Amino acid sequence: MRLILFGAPGSGKGTQADILAKEFNLRKISLGDILRQEVKKGSDLGARVRQYMDKGELVPNDTVKEVIDANLTDDNFILDGYPRNRKQAESLDSILREKNKSIDAFIYLDVSRNIIVDRLSKRRVCKKCGINYHLDTMPPEKDNICDNCGSELIQRDDDKPDVIKKRWDVFLENSKGIFDFYKQKGIFISIDGDKKKEEVFKQVKEKLRDRKAILD
Repeated sequence: MRLILFGAPGSGKGTQADILAKEFNLRKISLGDILRQEVKKGSDLGARVRQYMDKGELVPNDTVKEVIDANLTDDNFILDGYPRNRKQAESLDSILREKNKSIDAFIYLDVSRNIIVDRLSKRRVCKKCGINYHLDTMPPEKDNICDNCGSELIQRDDDKPDVIKKRWDVFLENSKGIFDFYKQKGIFISIDGDKKKEEVFKQVKEKLRDRKAILD
């Protein structure tokens, strides 16, 4: 089974990707994780990626395609964080055709803007070790203090409500092309992502079973 999990920042796609990977024995392929690993290893690819990351720029599509191509070695996987736009979707389609593979389902976690704002605006990050907390669902033992290293927790600038709303608008605008691409292929699945993670997973499982992507 080969899946794509797609959603706005704060939609919970990372959590669902972990659950799906464990439940169906899929390899989770996270573009962000792979890029960071390459940078950490100091590989030639990592050096190229770092040039863009250090400038706060997006890694070019050609480089991203190279990374994805090198990592699509499994028959069963779930992609988290890729593709992000129609051009990347078309690149992925080309890569998979060369490997005689195809995507079984494109799963979109549809979360309302208010929920996204609530989730992200309550996120806090340790300024030293980078661990994430959430004031409601995963608060630190002591207010604004990291459980791991005792450093101060901060709110990232892009987690402030006004910024989140702008990011949401940009996400919706950029998503139209990729939605159309996978709807035309007949593999687009929309999930109500406003619910709790257990309920979201139940929906995903039911929709996949309806499409016979998974069997009882």
